[in-house]
This record gives sequence, C-alpha cells and structure tokens, in this order.
Amino acid sequence: MIADTEIQTALPALAPGNTAVITGAASGIGLAAAKRLALMGMKIVLADIGGPRLDDAARAVSAIAGDDAVLAVASDVSKADEVDRLADRAFGAFGEVSLLMNNAGVGDNPGKPWENRDGWKRLLDINFWGVVHGVEAFAPRMLASAKPGLIVNTGSKQGITTPPGNLAYNVSKAGVKTFTEGLAHALRNEPGARLSAHLLIPGFTYTGLTEGATEKPAGAWTGEQVIDFMLESLAGGDFYILCPDNETARPMDEKRMAWAIGDIIENRPALSRWHPGHKDAFAAFMKR
Repeated sequence: MIADTEIQTALPALAPGNTAVITGAASGIGLAAAKRLALMGMKIVLADIGGPRLDDAARAVSAIAGDDAVLAVASDVSKADEVDRLADRAFGAFGEVSLLMNNAGVGDNPGKPWENRDGWKRLLDINFWGVVHGVEAFAPRMLASAKPGLIVNTGSKQGITTPPGNLAYNVSKAGVKTFTEGLAHALRNEPGARLSAHLLIPGFTYTGLTEGATEKPAGAWTGEQVIDFMLESLAGGDFYILCPDNETARPMDEKRMAWAIGDIIENRPALSRWHPGHKDAFAAFMKR
C-alpha cells in the first residue's frame, strides 16, 4: 500500500483541508471512505438517510477529524431537491468540494421484469438517479472552482456481467457504468476542466448490502480494503477501479467480462454463461 503522502502528491484534490462529500456514508464502503479520508486530513460531509446510523457515523468520523471538520446531512439521493440542499450545505459549510463520492445504493430485489413497477422505480431512483442527481448538484460548482477535483461513482461487476438473480440491480449499475463513462468523456472535453470522473467497481464486499451475512464471509473484502485499492488506483490515473476480493482475482473477472461481451460478437444467446447449451464452452474458456 502506498503512503498517503504519495496519494496526495498524485491527487491534489485529496490534499489536507480539502472537502469530500460521500453519499451512503453511514455504513460500508462510504463509512470506510469517510474515515480514511479524515485520517488524511480532509473535511468530510457524510450524507445518508437520517437516523441513528448516520449519527453514529458522524461521531466516529468526528473522533478522527474533529467536530469542526465533519458535517452530517440527512439526504435521500433519489430526490433531486434533497441532493441540491446537500450541495448547498456542503459548499456553505466548507467553501469548496474537491471529491464527490456518489456511493449510496440499495440491493433490494423488486422481482421479475414484468412485476413490481414501484419497486423497480424505487431502486433505479436511488442507484442510478441518485448518481445523476449528485453530478447535477455538484459538478457545475466543482468545475467553476477551476481546482483539481474527483467524482467517483460506485458501480458493480453486476452492471457489467449482469448475472441472473437481481435484474433491477444489474440494470441500475449498468446505467451507472455507462453514465460515468460518458461523464468522464464530457469532463475531458470541458475547456479548462481539472475535474475527472471514475468508476468504482467493488468485488464481493462485506457491507450493509451483503445479503444474509451477520459476519464477514471469508471470500469478501472489507470496505477498508476497497478504499485502499480505490485510492491507489486513483493515484495511478485509473478510470475503471476494478476491485478483486478474497475469492476472485482480476484475471477471473477479465475472462468473465470477455465472455459476456463475446455473447454479442459470437451471436450467442443472452447470458450464455448461464445457458445450459453453453455451460461446457464457458467452463473450457475459463480454464484456458
């Protein structure tokens, strides 16, 4: 792991005294990011649904950074006006924002493609539109500052390989991937911009979304490991921050992703990895 000083040299946006805004900050990856960035001397704005978890997270981060360097804002990212108020509070309290982590998300499973419209809309409103709302509220002001800045959006491997099981979640994270790719391109072509966008792609991570787990599974990474990997990847200039975990190394992820795009190139059935007629071919591909 590289030193914080090396990270901050490579990434002036993360310099001590600068401000990070993190949604979904009351637990998991978001809380791990808040604590780590506080240790690096940044001011922290924690955003999440209001309640005891957010209060506890704010106390934990304040114990690191001090009360004057921490602001907790109850926000529902599915509502654009609440994210706009979050931006007003953040810029009003600390003047500028140099890091935005659009990390809030839910893992609910609303069901099949033809059922539970309201459940589908709720999940997409949080997981996808929450990211869009964050960019709309913060990017113009971050660009106007003309200072180095970072926007990190949390995606998922499920938005790339789209395994069966929770289609709505896959759709939401596929949307985050495509949106963030387009955002990065737009920022590269914005005159004078010193703001870049990046896609965080966690592996199997023990967070509040980990279904049915009361303790960390052996194969999962912690939120802290994800943030360590994220910071090193950002320092290296990566756009795709593809995290491994304790059971899946990068080569396996790469082969799974290559097979997924191969469905189009080879004109295979959709999701052929799980199609009985292609089971053996996929197994052979993975063994090569």
